[in-house]
Amino acid sequence: MTYRPWTVASALVIVAMPSIASAQALTAQEAADLRAQLSALKAQVERLEARLDSTQQQVATQLAPSATSAPVNVVAAAPAKPTTTIKWKGSPQFSLGSASFKVKGRIQYDASYLSVPKDVADLSKGYSNELRRLRLGGEGTLGGGFGYKLETELSDNSIDLVDTFITYERGKWLITLGNQNEFQSLDELTGDTTGSVMERAAFTDAFAFERRLGLSAQYRGKAVLVQGGIFSDSADSLTNSSDGVTGGDENNSIGLDGRIVVMPKVGDMQLHFGGSYHWRDFNRLAAAPVRYRQRPYIHSSNSRFLSTPAINATGERHYGFEVAGSQGRFSFAGEGHWLRSVRSGLSDPQFFGAYAEVGYFLTKGDSRPLADGIFGRTDPKNPVTAGGLGAVQLTLRYDYLDLNDGAIVGGTQNAYIAALVWAPINYLRFNMNYAHLDYADAAILADTRADYGIDTVSLRAELDF
Repeated sequence: MTYRPWTVASALVIVAMPSIASAQALTAQEAADLRAQLSALKAQVERLEARLDSTQQQVATQLAPSATSAPVNVVAAAPAKPTTTIKWKGSPQFSLGSASFKVKGRIQYDASYLSVPKDVADLSKGYSNELRRLRLGGEGTLGGGFGYKLETELSDNSIDLVDTFITYERGKWLITLGNQNEFQSLDELTGDTTGSVMERAAFTDAFAFERRLGLSAQYRGKAVLVQGGIFSDSADSLTNSSDGVTGGDENNSIGLDGRIVVMPKVGDMQLHFGGSYHWRDFNRLAAAPVRYRQRPYIHSSNSRFLSTPAINATGERHYGFEVAGSQGRFSFAGEGHWLRSVRSGLSDPQFFGAYAEVGYFLTKGDSRPLADGIFGRTDPKNPVTAGGLGAVQLTLRYDYLDLNDGAIVGGTQNAYIAALVWAPINYLRFNMNYAHLDYADAAILADTRADYGIDTVSLRAELDF
């Protein structure tokens, strides 16, 4: 016989209801009899519960498989449906099974002051400011190893495609198809919101490092990184429908890029040694002369104090080396890069750029991560949200650029830069830079002088997520 607790309880209530309803009219003897009946019912319920527990234990013992018994066929339960999870990584990241999506964005506002000799006739001197970058997009995974990233950027009064690609990742391999960075430089590949100074090394801009449409492959091991790809032109130039040598139909350049990075760890110090080589043929772009030039150390100035004359080049060959390290609060980095502009029937001018820097965190516990061939984001150990100061980093950098070779005179630069970066919380930074630049053979004259010095002071507020 099977008993159910709710059956017993119902019977108890039914039995008790008539007596309870007339409890006010009971005599003392009747009340005593009623209490005795209730006690007997209570004891009966306790006996029934004990028998039910014993029966359940016997059933469980009989159903439990023994070492010698045949396995019991059990129908598998239907798999649980994946649930949506939300994580915070500067913005919400939504995940459903192996698929995910994260909103990405970036805001950078710059204010700068450029001090030049009085006899420099150029309107860029003095105060200037700009919305350096306004970027919006998203990234995520699709499952099966496939992923994607799409970002557009408002910069220089135009909307450009930035990282816009599809990826496939399997083990240590990563395949990328779309508009992406070529593998040209540690400073170029490190994000502008994780860099130690406001502007990248002068040679990265002078040599026109940029994202281009291409197919690349990357092998990432524990202590070695190998990257390579084949590229055409930037997505923006390829979508230009105008006629002529600057139109999209004329942009048929092709380039090959390769980079190898060795990443040993010695004690607590993470080291980085890298080298890269790049080959590019302009094809029909040879009809459009190229110039190698560079701003002063602020982007809000459009004046190029260094600039070569127009060069009828048919292609480029360039290579560089990288060295960097990070240990605790201390970090350092340095690069050198040579670019040869290939000309038909003429000698090929070669230009050179380099930088060296040291950095130190003034706040305890903070460091600059160095992994996967780039410097990463610093997450303050004591953010202001926890009553701390955030992360404060001081960096000193020397930046050199030489655009002179034989009859080609574009000028040289020796720049001395000091930067102070404050990150009160993760994803938010305030950057203050001072730079003194000494020019020789400058493209912009100070009266009749081509050799002189300038100074810049810059501030940046940046939010990245």
